[in-house]
Amino acid sequence: MSSDRHAEPDAGELAADLDSLRQGAGAVWVDRDAVAVAGPDAVSFLQGQLSQDVDPLAEGRSAWSFLLQPQGKVEALVRLTRTGDDEVVLDVDAGWGEAVLARLQRFKLRVKADLRQLDWRCLACPSRPASAPSRLGPVDRAWAVVPAFGGGVDLLGESPTAPDGVRLCGPAALDVLRIEAGWPKMGAELTEATIPAETGIVDQTVSFTKGCFTGQELVARIESRGGHVPRRLLGVLARQAGPAPPPGATVVAGDTAEAGVVTSSAVAPGRAGPIGLAYVKRSVEPPAAVTLRWDGAELAADVVTLPLPAP
Repeated sequence: MSSDRHAEPDAGELAADLDSLRQGAGAVWVDRDAVAVAGPDAVSFLQGQLSQDVDPLAEGRSAWSFLLQPQGKVEALVRLTRTGDDEVVLDVDAGWGEAVLARLQRFKLRVKADLRQLDWRCLACPSRPASAPSRLGPVDRAWAVVPAFGGGVDLLGESPTAPDGVRLCGPAALDVLRIEAGWPKMGAELTEATIPAETGIVDQTVSFTKGCFTGQELVARIESRGGHVPRRLLGVLARQAGPAPPPGATVVAGDTAEAGVVTSSAVAPGRAGPIGLAYVKRSVEPPAAVTLRWDGAELAADVVTLPLPAP
């Protein structure tokens, strides 16, 4: 279930939402899909399917992980939460739960575990409110406190409730914070063609000390070569006001015809212009001046390392 505030906010409302979220006084209802894996073989099965180390995860703890294709490219970015000795819940960006379920079912051979989608809700608290609970909720899975991007938390489960005194904000403000944090999104920065090392979040999602997992070969080979990939995810800071460039806008650096492509963007109050994320060729060393071009329009900008500097 999501917030009713999916309409594009005006500048004043967006600024107020951002202020509340940054001060720990705001929260946003977020659409997430959840898949439960339960049974005697649940943990061992996921240990061989996820890039994260599942075995040492204590009940009530969460971690981020990639679910990869056999060739090592991204199937999904998931958050796993250990909800019992023999149960783990994976949550993923809305609309990708069926793909996660199908991918796991495809590799579930002679495994004693059941897979099912859950009707869970998620309340994002990007800057943890003082009134937010600090530990796993009731054993009936009413809710759990799980880590989110940028150091915040999400309240995730069947029936989470908003902490006292928080302002319920719109999703546009949360997307600004996501872009500022450099956190990739399914369908935008993460597609079936994405290599994990391009995303800049391998340290948070991959264990290089666990045993084998599906897709490990490509991940390990790139890591052994210093993590070098042809392109990488960088931040974009426009130098002047203007419309947010659409996904697919070209990043032009110097005489290069195309140095990269914008994947996400947003108008961000308090900054000189729109902000964004883009995959940019390794030959472009940030910070670097670029031009963003789309549909006859262009915008002067800089590409920078992530996370973006504070406004």
